[in-house]
Amino acid sequence: MEKFFIKGHTACAGCGQAIAAKLVIDTIGKNAIVVNATGCLEVFSTWYPYSSWRVPFLHSLFENSAAVASGVESALRHLGKENITVLSQAGDGGTADIGLQALSGMWERGHNILSICYDNEAYMNTGIQRSSLTPIKTDTTTTPVCKESSGNPTPKKDLVGIALAHNCVYVATATVGYPVDLQRKIKKAISIKGPKFIHILTPCPLGWYHLPELTYEVSKLAVESCLFPLVEYENTKLVSVFKPKEIKSVEEYLKLQARFKHLFKDEFKSEIEILKNISKHNIEKYNIN
Repeated sequence: MEKFFIKGHTACAGCGQAIAAKLVIDTIGKNAIVVNATGCLEVFSTWYPYSSWRVPFLHSLFENSAAVASGVESALRHLGKENITVLSQAGDGGTADIGLQALSGMWERGHNILSICYDNEAYMNTGIQRSSLTPIKTDTTTTPVCKESSGNPTPKKDLVGIALAHNCVYVATATVGYPVDLQRKIKKAISIKGPKFIHILTPCPLGWYHLPELTYEVSKLAVESCLFPLVEYENTKLVSVFKPKEIKSVEEYLKLQARFKHLFKDEFKSEIEILKNISKHNIEKYNIN
C-alpha cells in the first residue's frame, strides 16, 4: 500500500497520535487535502523545511482548522472537484476547547468534511495542561495532585453527543489499539457525503507517563475497561458497539499510567470509584455486557 505519512517526523517514541495519523491518511489515500490545527501533530510532522505528509497539508491556527477546511471544501465544490476528501484535524484542545466554535459552525452548515480529533487527553505540546477531554482525577500540570486536590475535577466532555446534536451524518470513536476498526471507520466516513466526525483516542507516553512500548496495550485497555467505548452512529442512530471478549477492571487500565498513580494511595483510593462509575455507565448505555 502506498504511504502518505512517512518517516522523518520527530514524534516521541510510542506516540499514539503519529500512529493514528498514519492509519488515517494511508487509508484515505492521495486524493485528500489535510487542514491541521496547531499542536503536537503539526509540530512533529511538518518541521520546516521537511514534511512527513505526501498530500496537500495546510497548517491553521489552534482555533480554526474547521473554518479553514470549510473554505477549502467550499472552493472545491465551486470548482466541481467534490471527489477530494477534505480532512480537518486537531488535538483535544483544538477540537473540544479552542476550536469548538469553528467546528460547530462547520457541522451546522453541513460541509462535506471529515473531522478528526486526536485525543491525547491534555495539551501535551505546551506542557501537559488539562483540557476538557482530560479524564477526571488525572494529574496534570494545571490540576496537580496535592493535599487539597486529587487531580482534574471534571469528567471528559461528551464530544460524540455534541456531534450528534449537530446531526452529523457519521459519528464514531476509535483508537490505535484497534487499527483495523479505525481504518474501517475511516473508509465508511469518506464514503458518506456530509459532516463526519471520528474521535480517536491516542495515548501519549509523555503525558500519560506510560512506557512507550505499552501504547497499544494502554489503548486497548481503555476500551476493554469501558472507559472509552468504540461506537458508531449513522444519521444519529447507533449502528455498532464493540463488545470486548472480557471486560477488564478500571484498575488494570489506570495502573499502567503514572498520571493516575496517586489513586492507589490510601488517601485517594476511594476516588477510583468515580472512574468505575463512568465505566458502569458506559456498559449500561451501550449494553456492552
